Amino acid sequence: MEIWDFNLRHLAAITRISELGTMNAAAEAVSLTQPAITQALGRMEAQLGLPLFERRHNGMVETEAARVLVPRFRAALAHIGSAHVTMSRLRALLALADAGSYVGAGAVTGLSLPSLHRAVNDLSLSLRRQLVVRRGKAVVLTEAGKAMARSLRLGRLELETALAELAAFQGHEQRSLAVGAMPLSRARVLPAAITRFVRRHPQVRLRIVEGSRLELVEPLRNGVIDLMIGALRMPLQEPDLTQAPLFLDRPVVVGRLGHPLQGRDPSLADLATYPWIIAASGAPLRDAWEQMFTRGGVALPDVLVESGSVMTIRQLLIDSDCLTLLSPDQVAVELEAKWLATIAPAPEGLARTIGVTTRASWVPTTVQSDFLAELAAVSPR
Repeated sequence: MEIWDFNLRHLAAITRISELGTMNAAAEAVSLTQPAITQALGRMEAQLGLPLFERRHNGMVETEAARVLVPRFRAALAHIGSAHVTMSRLRALLALADAGSYVGAGAVTGLSLPSLHRAVNDLSLSLRRQLVVRRGKAVVLTEAGKAMARSLRLGRLELETALAELAAFQGHEQRSLAVGAMPLSRARVLPAAITRFVRRHPQVRLRIVEGSRLELVEPLRNGVIDLMIGALRMPLQEPDLTQAPLFLDRPVVVGRLGHPLQGRDPSLADLATYPWIIAASGAPLRDAWEQMFTRGGVALPDVLVESGSVMTIRQLLIDSDCLTLLSPDQVAVELEAKWLATIAPAPEGLARTIGVTTRASWVPTTVQSDFLAELAAVSPR
């Protein structure tokens, strides 16, 4: 079964049966007749190959399968947010948003161009919002269209999760987890959590997407990744996201082994006499670096290279007298191998909070909750 086989109105009816406990009350709530809602439920159970409710004299009681599916159906409908959205309209708008043209959307879905045009136009008229505009030969989503596409993507994700959860319930593991990894998380905490997680869930599909926060935040908001690990932003600017701390990271000044300042307990003025390799403006580590000098009343030193790549920074440090500010975890191997050395600790007050960022609406599956627990277990106290 695919999510496109679902009828969104029928899903709404099933969630109402779950909430209200009787077919009559559910039928009234979704403006269907009792025969129609009975037929909808029967069709859904036939598609799934499982009963969703036990019919008793005093009402309808959820089966285990319904307890797996109904919360996901409810979350999907909350994201979709309108009774005017049908599955055909949802599919058409998302295909158009992803492909950028009706021809591309037709190639992806196999649907005809007239049916795609009709579905998108009907949705726009029903919602009383212009969702797309033509610019030359291209089709571009309006701001309203982008917002709707984001909501529909999250709704689609909940329906896909529902089917994966059901498959796991039936003994066929199809669940997945997509993790956005910012630079600091890749050093120690994330690999340790992954090692523990895959031992417990070897069949769960785990995908790691590496990047900066700027590169990962939109995939997170659109449901492409489930969570993001790295330095938290204070205050958080995106109202649809939420953050949870894991541990404090205290950066140190790092240079090559044998650096002229090594072992000298250098002052900020001493550190400022050497060129630096540091992350670009806007990165938390760059902010901490600037604070380190400005709070101490020392002019910012020259930045020879802007880079957030530990591999690049490592090689540049080994071959020069440059300095950088990094977490000890990020260069633990290099310090142990004696390629690099800790030149000085960062001043107090520059610790960064490392944690997990998720969508505020995200309800993790059991395996996703297990992964969060593993992250907490391996984080420094």
